[in-house]
Amino acid sequence: MTYIKHISPGRRFAGVFLLFLLALFSADHAFAGKKMPPFALPSVLDGSTIDASSFSGKVLLINFFATWCPPCQREIPKLIELQNNYGGETFTVIGISTDDSTRKFVKKFINKRKINYPVIMADDTVVKDFGDFVEIPVSFLVDRKGNIVKKYLGYVPQSILEPDILELLPQAK
Repeated sequence: MTYIKHISPGRRFAGVFLLFLLALFSADHAFAGKKMPPFALPSVLDGSTIDASSFSGKVLLINFFATWCPPCQREIPKLIELQNNYGGETFTVIGISTDDSTRKFVKKFINKRKINYPVIMADDTVVKDFGDFVEIPVSFLVDRKGNIVKKYLGYVPQSILEPDILELLPQAK
């Protein structure tokens, strides 16, 4: 106990801050290796049910967002570009709106931004199953076997997302 009394306040703060960062990053990796939670939710565009199992064998980037969220809005053009470049038989971006707004409102948002990937409406269960997060945007990278590989908190630049995605695509290996 006497040893701690001789540590400067700056070093104590640094130690506490380091523990905080460790806890933060541990939480992000807590999902790594776990199976993607199942979901079957309505498409924003036409109301048809989109089932997680229909994406079996694909690499997925699942992005939870809201229409009112500035970092989410900033991320959308990058997600559109990723879908344009890699979307198809082996990769898909899936948007999951956490809005309290109506599906009609979110549909206008999607059409205005020309979002080219499936967008579904979240419910409490899917948010809980993906870790009951409170911050958005939050994205999950899922491999072809349905395992969550990475969790990204906040806005993530394409320069980080793209290499992670390419690493999982079959033609990149």
